[in-house]
Amino acid sequence: MQNHSFVTEFVLLGLSQNPRVQKMAFVVFLFVYIATVGGNMLVVVTIVCSPALLESPMYFFLAFLSFLDACFSSVITPKMIVDSLCERKSISFEGCMVQLFAEHFFAGVEVIVLTAMAYDRYVAICKPLHYSSIMSRRLCCILMGIAWTGGFLHSVIQILFTLQLPFCGPNVIDHFMCDLYPLLKLACTDTHIFGLLVVANSGSICIIIFSFLLVSYGVILFSLRKCSSEGRRKALSTCGSHIAVVVLFFIPCVFIYARPPAAFSFDKTVAIFYTILTPLLNPLIYTFRNKDVKNAIKKVWGSGQCLQRAVGTALAGRDTQYQSIDFLLHLTLDVTGCRTFSAVGSLWQCGPWSHPSEAPSIVVCEL
Repeated sequence: MQNHSFVTEFVLLGLSQNPRVQKMAFVVFLFVYIATVGGNMLVVVTIVCSPALLESPMYFFLAFLSFLDACFSSVITPKMIVDSLCERKSISFEGCMVQLFAEHFFAGVEVIVLTAMAYDRYVAICKPLHYSSIMSRRLCCILMGIAWTGGFLHSVIQILFTLQLPFCGPNVIDHFMCDLYPLLKLACTDTHIFGLLVVANSGSICIIIFSFLLVSYGVILFSLRKCSSEGRRKALSTCGSHIAVVVLFFIPCVFIYARPPAAFSFDKTVAIFYTILTPLLNPLIYTFRNKDVKNAIKKVWGSGQCLQRAVGTALAGRDTQYQSIDFLLHLTLDVTGCRTFSAVGSLWQCGPWSHPSEAPSIVVCEL
């Protein structure tokens, strides 16, 4: 679909024009981005390397949520970090459309994943006897397929609306990213109808799903009256984490997209919450409030499970068992440091042995 525009690039004003503030923003958001991607990928790898967690629907969805947060943050934050060091912050027309598509795509998928997580908690608490039959792996995969499809359709609709707009003059966006309302402000045509379409698409989705989530968690909390004090405490801990994430994500989104079409200067401050801070806080909220995830992190990263699997796969074709043993122990000690490490149970996968009992029993302790 062709766009009738004379503008080839947009100029982003960013958070501030003050050089000192920009340098501070570079340091702060670089740290935030590293922590966001590192924290979310830590959760993803931990769940993937823990079969017991991966088989649970709640952690299956949590792994996808963390992956989406890392992707969503990567669409916006790196450009923002680089721009904080540049005097002229520009983005091409095509780059702006790609960023717009990607941010709404990942955000749309995340909205549906949060809904699926709420449904999972509802079934677990309100229908515990039927939980395993209802929340089967097949249903979880179907829900994830719906999430990816829904996010794609939502983003395609947004980008098709935007490509219809002619940009023939002003190209300065008072924002740190490309978004719908700032672009509507630059279009050289009447954008009233387009603004209403944005509210109908993004705004209505935010309001409907946010309302649904609040009602569902309200039903869950109401049903906790019948549970024991221990069961009530565990359910409140889990649901409290989910509610915190939902509020952090949806309140700013509702404020931005569910209002009459207009662009305000404080939109940048509000956008920081759902584009940068929420992806950072999600792994912290789920990790520090969840014993299963914390124990899995200690087990996976403390014992080097993933490292052992990777090395075992890499050395599977070696002919000499001693080469395999020496290589594995050397690599493991380099990573684990001063820790007693038992090689039993992992070395047999690397050597010519057909059963763990045939592998040598070795305990390595670096003093």
